[in-house]
Amino acid sequence: MTTKIVVPGAHSMVGLLGSRDELLRVIEKALASDVHVRGNEITITGAPADNALAESLFEQLLELLAKGQPLSGDAVERSLAMLQTGNTTDRPADVLTLNILSNRGRTIRPKTVNQKRYVEAIDAHTVVFGIGPAGTGKTYLAMAKAVQALQAKQVNRIILTRPAVEAGERLGFLPGTLFEKIDPYLRPLYDALHDMLDPESIPKLMAAGTIEVAPLAYMRGRTLNDAFIILDEAQNTTAEQMKMFLTRLGFGSKIVVTGDVTQVDLPGGATSGLRVVRDILDGVEDVHFAQLTSTDVVRHKLVGRIVDAYATYDAEVDAARGPQRAAGRRDDARRRS
Repeated sequence: MTTKIVVPGAHSMVGLLGSRDELLRVIEKALASDVHVRGNEITITGAPADNALAESLFEQLLELLAKGQPLSGDAVERSLAMLQTGNTTDRPADVLTLNILSNRGRTIRPKTVNQKRYVEAIDAHTVVFGIGPAGTGKTYLAMAKAVQALQAKQVNRIILTRPAVEAGERLGFLPGTLFEKIDPYLRPLYDALHDMLDPESIPKLMAAGTIEVAPLAYMRGRTLNDAFIILDEAQNTTAEQMKMFLTRLGFGSKIVVTGDVTQVDLPGGATSGLRVVRDILDGVEDVHFAQLTSTDVVRHKLVGRIVDAYATYDAEVDAARGPQRAAGRRDDARRRS
């Protein structure tokens, strides 16, 4: 089967194919159909289903260009991945043009369908949990929404917090004041802030209390009104700490909790508050759980493969331990009898 697409305008053709046809090579590699370009006409040859996918991809890429979004190899691959899921609700052209925040010529926007749904959930709900592996943009997108809310005067301040679990009892041996000791555990939050705000404005906002970055222990006993509150690395909270944090919610505030339940650093085998909170709050009105996966990783492609490899390994280990646990229980029963 052969399908022809006529692209209006030479400028669109250059934007679609990329400099020296670099995007065309990405498209050819990704599609099962053969793609041939002559002038402003694209000819697609292949099976009907493959051609339909290719045609949808070119339509979405042209729509992105029409909306002023420059194309990249990453945008092509992500658009194709969205189309391959068969999802007709969230179109690539809508996902990749949902601007959250712009600063110094850089715009922060979701790059996957799940990220778009996560961002929309933050708008729609008072408490949102963003759960997923490293590199899926959980904290980064939440912070972008916080800065957006502050700039729109929807809140009066931003509060960023995370547990300093790794320090444990060793905290007292670190040099400096208490704030200097906990600074390494809060540094990722500062780094994200510098991407979203003018660096010279951050010390002023922090001095005025408009932005607060503090360890989780500092939240106890407070009521946080008119604030956008983010709890990062929530897998390292205990069930009691999670309850303490969530009950800090005051009027006019919004909470986003982010974490990865596969990377718990709690000592002594303590149960993660993030692992149990879904069972506790499932079905509670105005609380939303957003699940991100390895397909939403926006770091190096290898990160997604690493996440999948570890998930497969953990599943195999759990499956192997199952019979061992059963045998152990049988041995215990025989000894008791």
